[in-house]
Amino acid sequence: MNAVSLFANIGVAEAYLEEIGINVVAANELVERRAKLYSEIYPTTHMICGDIKSQMVIDEIVYNCIKNNVQIVMATPPCQGMSPAGQMDADDERNKLIYPVIEIINKIMPKYVFIENVPMFLNTEIEIEGKRILIPKLLEKNLADRYIIKQYIINTEDYSVPQTRERAIILMTRNNVNSIWNLPEKDKKKVTMRDAIGDLPMVDPFVKDMKSNEFHKLFPEFEKRKEEALKISRWHNPPHHIKRQVIAMMHTPTGCTAFDNKNYYPIKENGEPVKGYRNTYKRQNWDTAAYTVTMDNRKISSQNNVHPGRLIGKDKSGNNIYSDPRALTLYELMIIMSLPKNWPVPQSTSEAFLRRIIGEGIPPLFIKKVFAALLGG
Repeated sequence: MNAVSLFANIGVAEAYLEEIGINVVAANELVERRAKLYSEIYPTTHMICGDIKSQMVIDEIVYNCIKNNVQIVMATPPCQGMSPAGQMDADDERNKLIYPVIEIINKIMPKYVFIENVPMFLNTEIEIEGKRILIPKLLEKNLADRYIIKQYIINTEDYSVPQTRERAIILMTRNNVNSIWNLPEKDKKKVTMRDAIGDLPMVDPFVKDMKSNEFHKLFPEFEKRKEEALKISRWHNPPHHIKRQVIAMMHTPTGCTAFDNKNYYPIKENGEPVKGYRNTYKRQNWDTAAYTVTMDNRKISSQNNVHPGRLIGKDKSGNNIYSDPRALTLYELMIIMSLPKNWPVPQSTSEAFLRRIIGEGIPPLFIKKVFAALLGG
């Protein structure tokens, strides 16, 4: 079956679709840098780079969909206006991007539609023609006479993804199609951080504000561990941090925040105690799925970004020392996002850019399972 991907970004969502028989023949992305990288990863997909609010862009999308007999529309509009991690602004113009999606659906009449966003998507009102309306009501008003519309709130950890990530999912099936699209059954066993990355060896952080001799005294095996990590993947590169944050995390147990440390509490550059939320300076847990990957995933001081670590000994004062006092590597994040290890992202791609993009995406293994259910797999 042929599909179009709207708000495609660099194609995180569709990483497995080709292998199960879904051909993404056209895609749309606003940002040129993202569109270019998408085309490098998926060279056979026709990328339409431009603003989906533009009638010219809509017309080009519709033309390509009709030309290629597109039967599935996949739309993952921006969530920043609705996400707790964003501005939570009901009047954010990006919340209205569902409207051109409706126009495209009406013009090509695909058999199936997949829409994904944050859970607040289902409770967000937007202003259309001077009147406020809930997004699900807008979809119903414009499409319910031709489509069976089903909506869900899911957590990706229920579908073998080693990451807890709640999403709103809308599945639509055209009325004259016999096979109705439903979510697959939840998997019985959850995949934990230990399952996902527990076999990877230790990686020390690079501490950017320490002199070389001091740094190598703190991490004498840094170079050896870095070399072994890069043999595993180009993206398994040690994150860069500052000394005071690394020291705090070296003394923070698995699953805990450094704010609970008595002797190694997080401090500012001037020595004052840091004030922050308890989900910052926080190590992940080995025996649960990972916390939701966010766009700002490279910082110790941001949300739930630190490797679970392992107890490796004690310091001279008898305090416990834990390994991997760092944010997760990009490679570890890719695994947690359920991206395939052979995903053909160019080696020259900026790591900072990839980290941010991955934090915006939906785990592709979940998408694979949803689309496989459509195909009867």
